[in-house]
Amino acid sequence: MSSLIGDKKRALRGAILAKRASLSSTLVCSWGAAIQRLVLALPAYRTAEAIALYSPVQNEVETSAIGRGALATGKRLYYPKVAGGGSRIFQVRSEAELVPGRHGIREPAGGRPLPHRGDVGLAVFVPGVAFDRRGNRLGRGTGWYDRFLAGLDARVPRIALAYEFQLLEEVPVERGDLPVHAVVTEKRVIACGAAEDRVDVPGG
Repeated sequence: MSSLIGDKKRALRGAILAKRASLSSTLVCSWGAAIQRLVLALPAYRTAEAIALYSPVQNEVETSAIGRGALATGKRLYYPKVAGGGSRIFQVRSEAELVPGRHGIREPAGGRPLPHRGDVGLAVFVPGVAFDRRGNRLGRGTGWYDRFLAGLDARVPRIALAYEFQLLEEVPVERGDLPVHAVVTEKRVIACGAAEDRVDVPGG
């Protein structure tokens, strides 16, 4: 990481995280519910055979309704599990199988990892600190999702969940940063990137 880009990322991350931390529980609840309603109507979600979610922390967009919807409709449901520095997701059959892990983030207590070549029919929903309309993503700073996404087929839908204020004109990027195909906010669905690179997630 160049020091200039790194400095830009750190400053931007700090500013957005501070704004997110200041959100009231009422806003987090109402915006999260609106975002999840949009997700449940997405073609990329409805046609997926498996869903990868994250456990929200620090006022990130809630995902529990998406998880319940996936299980209720017979989709396989996966969450990240941080173990030995690896970037893998593990299947759960109910929210009860999620327990506090590293940094207090809920993760699968056990479960089966996504098998090799198991990403056929998978849709991945990712968190982030900031995004732009091209799909560039500023994450938590650990690089976990970039490593995980890099191991998937490029055609797997990568969909970010964010509040409208997290959508910026431009996000600083560097080599190794993977963009998302769409961003879902409480107001709209934004299809990102060139038309030929988009998955079935029409924007608003």
